[in-house]
Amino acid sequence: MSREIIAILRGLTPAEALPITDALINAGITKIEVPLNSPDPFDSIAAMRAHAGDRAVIGAGTVLEVAQVEKLAEIGAQMVVSPDCFPDVIRATKAAGMLSFPGVMTPSEAFSALRNGADGLKFFPGFKLGVDGLKALKAVLPPAAKTYAVGGAGPANFSDWVAAGVSGFGIGSNIYKPGYSAGQVAELAAEIVTAYDEAFA
Repeated sequence: MSREIIAILRGLTPAEALPITDALINAGITKIEVPLNSPDPFDSIAAMRAHAGDRAVIGAGTVLEVAQVEKLAEIGAQMVVSPDCFPDVIRATKAAGMLSFPGVMTPSEAFSALRNGADGLKFFPGFKLGVDGLKALKAVLPPAAKTYAVGGAGPANFSDWVAAGVSGFGIGSNIYKPGYSAGQVAELAAEIVTAYDEAFA
């Protein structure tokens, strides 16, 4: 089962990248991003890609520039996640054959992202939009558009977001903070997977 959960590993170091990758995959989370404002993110991503193989989709978050997209393509990343909606980054991502998840908040940003080829819309910060805001936007978005709540979404409110029509979630501090062990991540990931499965049941 491929769950629409993107694990956000902000602050991850190369030394801990592989054990935490395995912890997430074993728990059933197979979309993983390392934000580019983490220590040596390209090293972590390259190692994770080689280690995970076809078991997971590995990419970067906090991608703001086309040059970063190009470097990610060179190391085999599969996914580009951004906090903003920058058409140049989206188009470069798609041209390189990677998945694109730009950050949006307004209808204008959402439609701009889709028109430029985004694979999914990252509503960030999700707690500012809220479930009511998402529900209103879903009324005008194409039915096939994938939507992800990022920031303020967690096991306690998954069901509320799902009722509003969300496709999935980006999970950061609820799954990883700098210093967390692979065991801690595994435990948190298991809780998130259980809550996700129940919300979508």
